[in-house]
Amino acid sequence: MSELKPIVIFTIGTQGDVRPCVALGQGLHRAGWPVRIATSSNFAGLVHEAGLEFFPMTADFQAMLETDRSIADHGLDIRAMVRIFRERYASWAVNWVREGLAAAEGAGLLIGVSNSILLARALSQALSIPFAIARLQPCTLSKVLPPIMLIKSQRRLPGIVGLSAHALMFKLLWSVMRPAINDIVHPQLGLPPYPWYGPYFRDLHQSKVINGFSQHVLPRPSDWTPNSQLTGYWFLNQQRWQPSDALSAFLASGPKPVYIGFGSMVSNQAKTFTETILKAVQKSGQRAVLATGWGGLEGEEGPKSDRIFFLHHAPHDQLFPLMSAAVHHGGAGTTAAAVRAGIPSIIVPFFGDQPFWAHRLHALGVAPPALERKTLTSDALASALVAVRQADIVEKAEALGQSVRAEDGISQAIHWLQTWGLLPATTRAPVEAMA
Repeated sequence: MSELKPIVIFTIGTQGDVRPCVALGQGLHRAGWPVRIATSSNFAGLVHEAGLEFFPMTADFQAMLETDRSIADHGLDIRAMVRIFRERYASWAVNWVREGLAAAEGAGLLIGVSNSILLARALSQALSIPFAIARLQPCTLSKVLPPIMLIKSQRRLPGIVGLSAHALMFKLLWSVMRPAINDIVHPQLGLPPYPWYGPYFRDLHQSKVINGFSQHVLPRPSDWTPNSQLTGYWFLNQQRWQPSDALSAFLASGPKPVYIGFGSMVSNQAKTFTETILKAVQKSGQRAVLATGWGGLEGEEGPKSDRIFFLHHAPHDQLFPLMSAAVHHGGAGTTAAAVRAGIPSIIVPFFGDQPFWAHRLHALGVAPPALERKTLTSDALASALVAVRQADIVEKAEALGQSVRAEDGISQAIHWLQTWGLLPATTRAPVEAMA
């Protein structure tokens, strides 16, 4: 192991962005490679618990969202989100080269994820270190699959229209990242700026990409290039979580409850939103566990009644199998956990790729149509809570969960990285499949 150079995974964002990357790092570490995770300091504990090296990056999404909860109100307004994140990334990027160079020192492979892809790519060019992309959402150029940030359905568009839509998405992505990369990162590393159209059509399009989601949720588009491959989800193997005595008593006191939580999402109307949720649960006649997370809901931890239990947070992969269904925002990580648990979902999207995953689960028959957050009523949510009890939805969710649990996404990711010559062989046994 000492002869192998470290693999560095650069990832910034919310829980749903970081946890799968820590899972991938954990699998690589078990297979014999030293692994470093470069991310914001609020995830240092998660990284250390997984047995990996932590390197800090200036990019605390949790602090940003908690400081300005109005960001959630602009979530599905693409222009507003471009402006907000362009300014934020530029302010954070002042520190990225210094932090990135520390993380990448002596590395054998740099993996860039989501908003960190262009930083990892710049470091790989400046330091002559191999580079790969890890994605949790499909962003590879395609005539078959429309760009998910712009078009939530999977309906095929005419070829030229589909390519034009991707061009628009890449233009938006580049307008977000250009000040941080062209004005700050590249000059500090002595690299030339990207041309006006950015790196997405040539440079990144030619890079090797591992996509950390399941073919059973989204089949691989037939026109993807061979350098972009599906692996299956990357699930984090944490220490066994135990419910508190109070939660255990609540779970034992009646039928399986519904989980309701929005993870890393926040709301500046959390109190009103929570009241709507509680009324819906009452109307549906079900029991529910409400997770307040980063601030999407409000409530003191513990039982509120024989039907309602509030908690701050619990690992989805261990909590969801105890639930009958999950009401969530549709983030890639939460969607993966609900699918793996074999339970139906009700999705209330906030922004980004969430409407797309809501559409996919509905198309697969394991979720009703997505609900609009800003206009959500207790009646609409109550109807959805009743709908997910239907035998057809329950059976399809169980079957999908079985298919996803049979995959070993981390082993597949390692397979492709080795096939592409980006990782040398180790003397350790292959990574065991996650149960």
